[in-house]
Amino acid sequence: MSEKKAIALVWFRNDLRTLDHKGLRKVIESGHKVIAYYTFNPRHFETLKWGFKKTDRFRGQFLIESVRALKKSLQALNISLIIDSKPPEEGLPKWIKKFQVQQIYLQHEWTEEEKKEEESVAEQISPSVGWNRHYEQFLFHPSDLPFSRSQIPEVFGSFRKRCEKEIKVRPLSPSLSAMEPSNLIEKAYSLPNLTDLGLESIVQDKRTAFPFIGGTSAGTERLEHYFWKSKKLSYYKNTRNGLVGTDYSSKFSSWLANGSLSPKMIYWEIKRYEKEIQKNQSTYWLIFELIWRDYFKYISLKHGNKVFKIGGILERDYHWKTDQRLFNEWAEGRTSEPFVNANMIELKQTGWMSNRGRQNVASYFAKDMKIDWRIGAAYFESLLVDYDVHNNYGNWMYVSGVGNDPRDRKFDVQWQAERYDAQGKFQKHWLQKTLF
Repeated sequence: MSEKKAIALVWFRNDLRTLDHKGLRKVIESGHKVIAYYTFNPRHFETLKWGFKKTDRFRGQFLIESVRALKKSLQALNISLIIDSKPPEEGLPKWIKKFQVQQIYLQHEWTEEEKKEEESVAEQISPSVGWNRHYEQFLFHPSDLPFSRSQIPEVFGSFRKRCEKEIKVRPLSPSLSAMEPSNLIEKAYSLPNLTDLGLESIVQDKRTAFPFIGGTSAGTERLEHYFWKSKKLSYYKNTRNGLVGTDYSSKFSSWLANGSLSPKMIYWEIKRYEKEIQKNQSTYWLIFELIWRDYFKYISLKHGNKVFKIGGILERDYHWKTDQRLFNEWAEGRTSEPFVNANMIELKQTGWMSNRGRQNVASYFAKDMKIDWRIGAAYFESLLVDYDVHNNYGNWMYVSGVGNDPRDRKFDVQWQAERYDAQGKFQKHWLQKTLF
């Protein structure tokens, strides 16, 4: 009689893909029978005290689309995805017990909410269940860093130069072969819609710079368009401060944020483009931005919960306001600065804002209005389709004077508007009545 195979479970969170996924490859190679799990944690859709959702409709819709794509990709590998709607500590232990799961595979996370989730699940299950964590979200793997965690530089330039000089980006994980059908799960799990998550429906504003959907296929289609069809990559450095349209920037950040794409997938495609089409400052600059993304993740890894504290990693003792009226003026685009207002209306209507816009509205919020920067960061978390905890809080600390900006700069919003929107095209685009 053949030995009964053990069962392993892959817990998906911000790694919603099957391509270049080390954990998934490891579990398939382990010889276990495999099931997968994702939950639309209701805590992520609660209303915060400031009157907005922790995750609102744009990011919610992109997430639904991304999980739908993940489910389809897993089906091609003969792996069933359990789709839940309970907090992990309530839903996951039941499945672990039902299937007598012996191993859990998951992306390594280190921020407080994710760690508490894991601890709460561990308390509910047998200590004999193994936990297998893998770093899936970096360009430069943590094991390859040329310095210890405590020695991670506080200045980006120092981090970038040493990493570029001393680290080779790891190759992509090999493509996966389909498993033998396990027939463990008979039921096909359906996805929630926005109403199920307590969110309002979306009618896409035709002015949006981000008309894209979630999922790995959509992300790779975008990559194909931006690199190979339009060759916009060759001009990225010149257009990246744009404000209007779909192609002034790559827009990859949304697929990166929930793990539909990995940074290595983008990096190695840039390298192929450089060989086959062109290598210039623009192709390098997209790699440069991927390194920035890594850097804020490493700052979060080094400093832990300080990134969520009012004094930031510098532990600065500034006086911050917590004025609901002032916050509402900013959030609704009713400040005295038209450039700020246009960007905030774009965010509210579409779930997207340019990098140039984000720097300006965040600086204005923290340095001009002097409101607790963490409220602004939470509002970005609610609405931005490409919200990533490490980069969101890292950038907000940076512009608020409590993070990694050695010069503690303040943006002159009017000067920025004159430089980057000299004809007022962007402001006219958004400071008119909503167009559908």
